[in-house]
Amino acid sequence: MNKRLTSEEKTAILATERERLARYKAMGLKLDMSRGKPCSEQLDLSMGLFDQITSNTEIKGVQDYRNYGITDGIPELKRIFQELINVDENELIVAGNSSLNLMYDTLQRAMQFGVCGGEPFNKQGKIKWLCPVPGYDRHFSVTEVFGIEMINVPINPEGVDMDEVERLVKDDDTIKGMWCVPKYSNPQGIVYSENTVKRLAALKPKAKDFRIYWDDAYMVHTLTDEGDTLTDILAEAKKLGNEDIVYMFGSTSKITFAGAGVAFIAGSAKNISEIKARMFIQTIGPNKINQLAHALFLKDTKNIAALMRAHKDILKPKFDAVIEILEEELSGLASWINPRGGYFISCELPSGTAAKTVALAKDAGVIFTPAGSTYPYKKDPSDSNLRIAPTLPPIDELKTAMRVFCAAAKIAYLEKELT
Repeated sequence: MNKRLTSEEKTAILATERERLARYKAMGLKLDMSRGKPCSEQLDLSMGLFDQITSNTEIKGVQDYRNYGITDGIPELKRIFQELINVDENELIVAGNSSLNLMYDTLQRAMQFGVCGGEPFNKQGKIKWLCPVPGYDRHFSVTEVFGIEMINVPINPEGVDMDEVERLVKDDDTIKGMWCVPKYSNPQGIVYSENTVKRLAALKPKAKDFRIYWDDAYMVHTLTDEGDTLTDILAEAKKLGNEDIVYMFGSTSKITFAGAGVAFIAGSAKNISEIKARMFIQTIGPNKINQLAHALFLKDTKNIAALMRAHKDILKPKFDAVIEILEEELSGLASWINPRGGYFISCELPSGTAAKTVALAKDAGVIFTPAGSTYPYKKDPSDSNLRIAPTLPPIDELKTAMRVFCAAAKIAYLEKELT
């Protein structure tokens, strides 16, 4: 759609799109595109997990896994993650199903107890956090609930804007951390460049208790045959004696089962030792039976790669369908990135139209992630960014939802232009 159309042409298109949206509304649609959930076909790929533990399975490893203990995870599963993310045994904790839970707990401990002997955050007065934008709404909710002031830092094709990050942390010791989704970022699908990762690994913030929360949620979630390589931030930081700068998080939530996977936190031996000491009081141990089932099912990194190729075969046609419809309907009006992995497509609509687009689509029976969600405090300064989640719906429903999205986006833009 060309923005240079005459007023008469825009008026005619507006009438056509209103009629089209009314037809969709009359269909009684009830489609939900609001979250990046795996579809049932993806979850079916891991049904073999249930076959791993039987009455004959040896579940007495370093100790009886039916009992309490082993706060940091069973060795059989730790070995798989050690290879996957290149860390040592004493640099890793494998826990329950949720990496978000681990992030929340890590920040909660910093608030209450401080970081590696530092003063608790909640005794330091106002503290701040760097938030790459557009970004992950649940990250922002975690920092907001603790009353932490969030600072927007733009994302570019190389990753987070490092000139801005370095400028901000250099002289401000109230900035205590930052969020990062470094590989196939949520929602843009960007992979942080080698230069960006190395600059993050070399960061020297004024705050000695500053930490990067490195949420590697999509570490193996490629949509291409060749995949992409992310530079190892912990290895780079070790070269500089700066390994305490980062906490690394991940999970199998979008590898096996979203509600019954396993999650991990990794970092320097010093960081992990401190966390383990706090966790020893917090828990008597994770679900070791589930951890063992995962270890037996996943086997090794080669088997994980094969499993993720099956995920890719399910998801790639859905992402292709979204991109094809966007190109057909919104070229010249909106912009987007065709991601090589991850779970989302980020769409930039004309300024001031995102909220109206979501509202119009909802009225027609299709729910998208609320406008503003990809920014702290749900305040997109341009009211332009929307996150599209293609993974959950069957492809026919997905195509219908995207047609509704495009009609709504055109109406929102044209109404703004013609008033």
